[in-house]
Amino acid sequence: MSDPTIALVAVGLLSISCQYLAYKIRLPAILPLLVVGILVGPVFNVLDADALFGDLLFPVVSLSVAIILFEGALTLKYSDIAGHGNMVRNLCSIGVLVTWIIAATVAHYALDISWQLSFLFGAIVTVTGPTVIVPMLRTVRPQTNLGNILRWEGIIIDPIGALLAVLVYEYIISSQSAVSHTLVAFGKTIGIGLGLGMAVGYFLGITLRHNLVPHYLRNTAVLTIILAAFAGSNYFAHESGLLTVTVIGVMMANMRDVDVEDILEFKETLSVLLISGLFILLATRLDLGAVADVGWAAVAVLFSIIFIARPLAVFVSSIGTGLNLRELALLSWLAPRGIVAAAVSALFSLKLEQLGYAQVEIIVPLVFLVIIATVVLQGLTAKPVAALLKVRAPVPNGFLLFGASEFSRMLAKELIKHKVPVRVADTNWDAIRAARMQDIPVYFGNPTSEHAAIHLDLNTIGTVLLLSPYKQLNPMIGYHFEYTLGKDKVWGLTNNELATRPSHQVSRDYAKKLSLFAEGITYGYLASAVSRGAQIKTTALTPEFTFKDYMEKYGDAATPLMYINENNRMHVLLSSDETIPRAGSKLVSLVEAEVLDSEKVVKPAKD
Repeated sequence: MSDPTIALVAVGLLSISCQYLAYKIRLPAILPLLVVGILVGPVFNVLDADALFGDLLFPVVSLSVAIILFEGALTLKYSDIAGHGNMVRNLCSIGVLVTWIIAATVAHYALDISWQLSFLFGAIVTVTGPTVIVPMLRTVRPQTNLGNILRWEGIIIDPIGALLAVLVYEYIISSQSAVSHTLVAFGKTIGIGLGLGMAVGYFLGITLRHNLVPHYLRNTAVLTIILAAFAGSNYFAHESGLLTVTVIGVMMANMRDVDVEDILEFKETLSVLLISGLFILLATRLDLGAVADVGWAAVAVLFSIIFIARPLAVFVSSIGTGLNLRELALLSWLAPRGIVAAAVSALFSLKLEQLGYAQVEIIVPLVFLVIIATVVLQGLTAKPVAALLKVRAPVPNGFLLFGASEFSRMLAKELIKHKVPVRVADTNWDAIRAARMQDIPVYFGNPTSEHAAIHLDLNTIGTVLLLSPYKQLNPMIGYHFEYTLGKDKVWGLTNNELATRPSHQVSRDYAKKLSLFAEGITYGYLASAVSRGAQIKTTALTPEFTFKDYMEKYGDAATPLMYINENNRMHVLLSSDETIPRAGSKLVSLVEAEVLDSEKVVKPAKD
């Protein structure tokens, strides 16, 4: 394409199409992005990133990688590492070293490249990444402990692996001089990266904590400052910028009373708009001939990474963790490479090409080959492998309650009492804080966001109840989870205004889902009942005291919500459903305060 405007628009259209396709086929978006990039680049020669950007390609890739690492570091909380046990810590330390050494050694001998480039390649392929592992976990649905290990390994290992690659690269470009000069340059990079990163991270944390920047400028200000820190760090110490932005993110994520949720949400737009386009552009630069020239050596490298390095890293990391062989086998099989590996390989390849290093042209095609092979192979086989190993979680029977009102918190506590998995989500911090104080599992933010896709564990969730007053947000969440969980898995409270106010009209399909509990039960009705002192109560139904007897006794003073059948499965009651709980079930209802008061019995004092 000779017209750069048309080329840029085409990249945008292709990137959003790939994202939508990935959403439909439930595979990591990186796979269609890379395939499309290869097709429009080296296969059909429709798009050439070097011709399109020229000298700007290197700065664009550098800044994009800085943004990716900063976002990844923002999720790196010390409490999360400790909370998921020794296995995650070991995988992100010992496991990284094992993978690095094996991948580098095999690459050196199989590809006949220098030790310097082989260790750079090994460092790059140590990372997995949440953007590729989370979609697989939704399909595989492994046991909760395995899902947590894989999810948090992907989050934590991104900045660690990228930092390792930065350090190897710094050693490569410094090793042309004397050893003393190498050590000085290496120490300068570490010193500037850590020092400037901690200083800027602390400054931004204090700025956010005390609201020194207007809310509408927060995201823009933080993004601009971290990019300035990245450029400034590189100016004072060559290639220390990636270390700087990683340290900034870690500092901000772990400072007390610093809310970074808005910044993480802002990153979602950048991910779709910037990162998606970036990977199509990077794929256009692939030299397929270089991979073909390598031949079976590339297969040997792939084999060593998938079947030797990963299993060995898992088994060494598992010492003392108590995981059994079947669990370790699944952890060994699931390690797809993702966005950070592709971006970092392209970045350092560009840098080393400019410095005139030989054989560097093989790094990017080989990394992309690892990404495609692991995503396709493991993505297609993970579910049957998990079933064969018998490590899949049971059919999910838990509930996600959107809306953390007092009624939702009461319902969540009752579900927890019956050992039903539950999580409450809301965008209102005060409501979420109240739920946390009651030891209710929560998610703060929009449960349809990309951040939620990574951090919100849905392995045990089978039903979503829309219990919030947010009339604009409820339909969006309903449609999202109907696609994720399936039809008849999302239900909401009715809205009596739907029939009378044209501005609140929704589709007929969505209106059918607004049938929770009973006819006319709205958010306002539940909030009013709770404010009058109504409580949620569980009552056992027997042949002598049936559901009909229950309704005759309580009448309008009780609102049946759901029931637990003889098989200990929870069923939600709907106004559109004529199902009646049978004897042997446990009925969960919202009972008015005056009825509860009348049932109180004063126990006689003991002699």
